[in-house]
This record gives sequence, structure tokens and C-alpha cells, in this order.
Amino acid sequence: MAKLIALTLLGMGLALFKNHRFSYQTRLNAFREVQPIELPNCNLVKGIETGSEDLEILPNGLAFISSGLKYPGMKSFDPNNPGKILLMDLNEEDQTVLELGITGSKFDLSSFNPHGISTFTDEDNAVYLLVVNHPDAKSTVELFKFQEEEKSLLHLKTIRHKLLPNVNDIVAVGPEQFYATNDHYFLDPYLKSWEMYLGLAWSYVVYYSPSEVRVVAEGFDFANGISISPDGKYVYVAELLAHKIHVYEKHANWTLTPLKSLDFNTLVDNISVDPETGDLWVGCHPNGMKVFFYDSENPPASEVLQIQNILTEEPKVTQVYAENGTVLQGSTVASVYKGKLLIGTVFHKALYCEL
Repeated sequence: MAKLIALTLLGMGLALFKNHRFSYQTRLNAFREVQPIELPNCNLVKGIETGSEDLEILPNGLAFISSGLKYPGMKSFDPNNPGKILLMDLNEEDQTVLELGITGSKFDLSSFNPHGISTFTDEDNAVYLLVVNHPDAKSTVELFKFQEEEKSLLHLKTIRHKLLPNVNDIVAVGPEQFYATNDHYFLDPYLKSWEMYLGLAWSYVVYYSPSEVRVVAEGFDFANGISISPDGKYVYVAELLAHKIHVYEKHANWTLTPLKSLDFNTLVDNISVDPETGDLWVGCHPNGMKVFFYDSENPPASEVLQIQNILTEEPKVTQVYAENGTVLQGSTVASVYKGKLLIGTVFHKALYCEL
């Protein structure tokens, strides 16, 4: 059956090659160049050289950072070593990172390939870190408990499910409950490439709990970042290749109802939500072609957007930072803490700026 689908897609692709080539370039925003927007007092974070694809900042200023992602078709500056979770204290003046040790007899460190991350703090103030992992090009969600005194992560559980085949990002709503984006429908690499090239828009969002797993939103052209409002009433989903952010109302039974969508002239990646203001901070790729087809002589740019009042009829979108890749390549995430902005990248460095 898979071969039949593959042959059918190949035939469609060859027949529609010229039309889809233009569409593909449009979806990747292939011709956009950025005009730099600088921020005062920006510094590269010491100890991050191979990516900071996603990050989560706790209320006390401790930031978890996923580093070392190997994603199919993407550049990696350290392809032969496993990924890691880094810890950064944003209250310290000297901004460096510490690699968190991982304990737990059943966890395979050698194949650790972290992608999206999310935290959940329970009523006893225990902090759980949920990490999308791609061991051997598969998808799992790893559940850790943060041990602050030891500066380590205790591995509790590996989550696998047939509805979590291509997980990109997650947002935790409990220690073992989360919403997750799948950025592709197919598992086969060949079919994945055609799915993306043809813009089939078959990726989807899943709600997961130990007792129930189901698709809650679908029809995305590369579902990417996902986050939730501070009051827990709304879920935000970034649709990378459609250049959209979708707003959903979350219901008591965990279903989602679409409310609105916002369009952008950039590829929106991960979404962070300011817990105090509810503002969205989005790491973006102004030109996706430069990310997927890396050229060190013409590197991918970085861009950060702030979205205020997203639930109103007139949200305010501000381009806070933009850079052509000479400093920071391929921004994926941005988050704020006490007037400072931390920006992560898919395979490059991380930047810490004053707003």
C-alpha cells in the first residue's frame, strides 16, 4: 500500500512540478531578505554552539534549553554526538550554561536527540520537563523530574504512541498530559519529502494523556510550535509553511475549537507566552529556503515577533529583532524574563539581549 501511495505521489509530483515549484518557493518565503533590527546589549550565550531549538523559562529565572537537534534535511554542527538539555540562570550576570546530567537506568543517552520541550509544575512545586526526542529518527516524549539541588534530570518515563509519529513540539498540561504537534503525516522519508513539497497540509495536533489519546486539530502545512495562554483557556499553534498562527479555545474535555488565525510574512516556529502579559513571543525564519538548504556563505536569518492582544480584533504585531545570519542563524524560539530576551536557534548559537 505504501508503495502504491508513493508511486501515486510521484506521478502527481512530476505532473505538477512547475506549478508546485513556485508554490514551494512561496511557502518557504524563498526570496525574502531582512532589514536588521538591533537590540541594545546583546551577547551570545557561552557554551551554546550546536543549537538551542527550544527553551522554557521557569518563574524563578531558570531556563531549560534543548541543544544538539539532528533533524532530517537540516544542518548540524555536531552530527556525531548526542543532544543535551542545558540549564541557564537568567538572574546571573555572567550568562553561561550548564549541561544537566540525566539519571535513570532505562534511558539511552547515546541516542538522545531533543527537540521541543515544555515544563509542568505541580501543587507541590515539583518541576517536570517533557522533551520531544528523536532516537534513531523516531519520535518519543521523555518525561523527566528536575532535581534542582543536584542540577540533574531524573528520567521517569518514555511515551510512545501511533498518533505521535512525527512530534515537533509539545505543551504540557499535566505531568503526563500534553498537546503535541506532528509536523508530518507520513513516516517514510520519501513520502515525507513529497508531503512537504506538495503542501499536502496533513499534519495535526494530538492531545495525550495516559487514559486518552486523540487528534484535536488537523489540516496543517507543517504544524510546528504550540503553546497555551496563562489562564489555560486558549491554545496557540504555529503553522510553519502557511505562515500562520492559529488560536483555539480549549474545553474541559480537552477538545479544541478554532477561533482565529493570524498571517505573517515569515515562517513561524516556536511560540512562548509571557506569563504576566499573555504576549506571544515567536522565533521565526524569514527565509525558509536558507534553513532547509544551508549555505555557510549565505546563512539563514533570524527574526523575533511579539504579538500583543492576540484575542482582540486588532492584535499588535511588532518585529522586535531581525538579523541576516552574521550573528545568529535560524532562530526558532524567543522568550522574555525581567526585561531580557533569550533567543534560540535550530542548529546554531543563542543570544541574550536587553529589551
